[in-house]
Amino acid sequence: MERVAIFPGSFDPFTIGHESVVCRAMPMFDKIVIMIGYNSNKKSFFPLSKRVKWINQVFSNNKKISVQTHEGLTVDFCKHVNAKYILRGLRTSSDFEYERAIAQVNKQMYPDIETVFLLTMPEHTPVNSSIIRDIILHGGDASRFLPKGLNMDEFRLE
Repeated sequence: MERVAIFPGSFDPFTIGHESVVCRAMPMFDKIVIMIGYNSNKKSFFPLSKRVKWINQVFSNNKKISVQTHEGLTVDFCKHVNAKYILRGLRTSSDFEYERAIAQVNKQMYPDIETVFLLTMPEHTPVNSSIIRDIILHGGDASRFLPKGLNMDEFRLE
C-alpha cells in the first residue's frame, strides 16, 4: 500500500521552513500532497494561484510531491486522496500543544489517520509566514526566508 501524506497549510507564503519539512519527510512517504487550504471567507495575502505556482516551482523536479487546494476539513481531503498521514512541522512548544489538539480531534474523526510531527531545523525556528508577509508588506528583502529558485520580483508589492 502506498504511503501518502498530506502537508496542509495556507502557505501564505511557502517558506524555507516548510520546504525543509517536506524535503526531510520525503524518505518516509511514497507521495506527499501539499494541500493548500483556503477559506473563501478569509482574505489571503497572496492569491491562491500564485501559491500553487510557487510550490510547484520549488518541487518541479520531484515526482513524489504534488500540490492541491482544498476548502473544508483536512480529514475529508485525506479520505479523498487515500492519505493515511498528516505531516506537520513544529517550531515551538506552543506549536506542539496546538497541533496535538488538532491531531487528536482528526484521529477521532478519521481513525485511520496518523499525524507525523517533524521538528523544524533550529535555524528555521523563527521563520513563519506572518513574519515573512510583514517583511514583504514593508518592502524588505525576504528572499533568505523563501525557497531558492523563485522569482523574487513576484513577491514585491506594487
